[in-house]
Amino acid sequence: MFHSTRLKFIFTFLCVSFLAGGISLFIGARLLYDAVLREATNQTRLALNAAEDVYHTNVRFVDLALNITTLGMGFRNSFIERDVPDLVDRLERMAKNADLDFTGIALSDGRILCRIGGESLADSVNPPDNPIVRLVLDKGASLSGTLVVSRSFLENEAPDRAGQIQLYPFNMAGPDAAGVESQEACMAIAAAIPIFEYRTTGKLLGVLYGGRLLNQSTEIVDSAQKSVFFDEIQPETTMPTATIFFDTVRIATNMIDPQGNRAIGTRVSDEVKQQVIIRGKEWTERGEDLSDQYISAFMPIADIFGKRVGMLSVAIPESNYSGVQQELIVIFIAVTFLGALISIGMGFFAARRIMAPVLRLIKASREVSEGNVAPDIGPISKDKEMAILQKTFRDMVESMQRRRMASQSKIIQSEKQASVGRLAAGVAHEINNPLTGVLTYTHMLLRRTDIDDDIRSDLKVIVQSTERVRKIVKGLLDFSRQTKLDPEPTDINRLMDATIKLVENQALLKGVGVHFEPGDSLPMIVLDRSQIESVFLNMILNALDATNPSDEIRITSSSALSANDIGHQGVEVTIADNGCGMPPEHLNQIFEPFFSTKDVGKGTGLGLSVSLGIVKEHGGNIRVQSELGKGTTFFIWLPIDREGDAHERAGSR
Repeated sequence: MFHSTRLKFIFTFLCVSFLAGGISLFIGARLLYDAVLREATNQTRLALNAAEDVYHTNVRFVDLALNITTLGMGFRNSFIERDVPDLVDRLERMAKNADLDFTGIALSDGRILCRIGGESLADSVNPPDNPIVRLVLDKGASLSGTLVVSRSFLENEAPDRAGQIQLYPFNMAGPDAAGVESQEACMAIAAAIPIFEYRTTGKLLGVLYGGRLLNQSTEIVDSAQKSVFFDEIQPETTMPTATIFFDTVRIATNMIDPQGNRAIGTRVSDEVKQQVIIRGKEWTERGEDLSDQYISAFMPIADIFGKRVGMLSVAIPESNYSGVQQELIVIFIAVTFLGALISIGMGFFAARRIMAPVLRLIKASREVSEGNVAPDIGPISKDKEMAILQKTFRDMVESMQRRRMASQSKIIQSEKQASVGRLAAGVAHEINNPLTGVLTYTHMLLRRTDIDDDIRSDLKVIVQSTERVRKIVKGLLDFSRQTKLDPEPTDINRLMDATIKLVENQALLKGVGVHFEPGDSLPMIVLDRSQIESVFLNMILNALDATNPSDEIRITSSSALSANDIGHQGVEVTIADNGCGMPPEHLNQIFEPFFSTKDVGKGTGLGLSVSLGIVKEHGGNIRVQSELGKGTTFFIWLPIDREGDAHERAGSR
């Protein structure tokens, strides 16, 4: 059927691609579905654990508020003196700060001394049962947790809230609950703290109790939602919900019903009640709830008597994960068909679109190897990968050309500097001898007493000018590298101390502080003491010239790695001033011979060049950082070498 090898290959490749793609698509979609579902279930369980922490944190907060109140001396004094108005005032302030719906104080016989809401004193001889107070009086210990309270309790303790919240029928918890008919009740988180004669010991005098109603409350569920989930993570998804159930009824939730309201009063299935409330298990299920598909996790809520009275739930919309599944399945399908299309394209156009540019590049490579640095690689291919290859090859050739030109420039510059060095050395020697004669005879004339003062003044000018010329000659000799190294083991800190002593008087006269912070345990360095001292001295004098009175020069030494040769250990000396600084355009020129920023007559422009040469002779380097108006810092790095290596290097020069 197919007489072309290319067509046979394409047909075979397509069959294999479609078969492998179909199988991988089926298996991948199934594995993806299971993995996403498993991850969603795990995330829901983790979210439920976090919501449980939020719930118990609120319980502990109520307990803490009551505990702190009972420990206060003012509260205890008012309680002992039965100062009811003061106690009521304290209870109201505590309730406001801790967001409590009811709170009060019971005496050791169970009678209510005072409370917030309604009448402060309970005159009834048979007040509604307060289960948490009764339990604390029986056990004599603090208690906190979930509490089921009846309508009569609410009307007595929080009458304003009793008419605002929805109550539901429930068999009240407690040791005598068996056989008791259902009453309208609600859930609350509450705590009760015993009041002893001596704070925590002695006779039990009473109980401080308080709590927060959960029916139609939004604080805990909204806090749980915000603590576990953040809008910024997945702004395109539906926020998960947290819910508190009283038996099977939602009493606090941020789940929204079809009318757009919180789904207060809606119920869960009997299966959930069977698994969670009756059997006491944590339960996870997938299913429809309020016309939406959710992955929900439930855990039981037990009251202070240990009876399971409700549930805590977190529900995550399944759409948050089904969208991911659909997107990945689409990607799988797209990749399968894209692979088939690429196979067809590669079979028909490989030679024309790939081989032709490759052959041109091979030809251009041969031309480069023969010395042609401008080969013809043809037009840039429209194929992205081939275009990148062609551009990379072209950039490589241009880079080779630039490096060759740069190397030639460096060679020419090196030859020029070598010539300048030899010329400088010759000129320096030729000038130095006549200068010595001029300086000698000038000093002899100055010793004479028969010359006029104006002539003596002229002779002193000659001496000063001659000394300046000699200084320039010395700089030329140093620049030409005529001085050999005389290395010896040296303590860099002691060498710096000796150098600073040479400039102490000059710095003192100028009013500039020189501070040296030597590094600890620095190794000995094999170097030429005299030459390195001249480098330090030149750097410090330059810093003095750049500073004003009341400025300072800070010098430090420390162990450091080379900035140029990674891993090479050495010692770095830092000389920093807060003087005038240098503009950025000067930083690349300061080490060039005869370049100086000082006024004419105040510098030769050879100091830094000579210093750099000396440091490089020792195998080190100098770096500089400067900012105009803020100061300059020089970093002098010297390697740690064995004495024999340093002598060998010095001798080779």
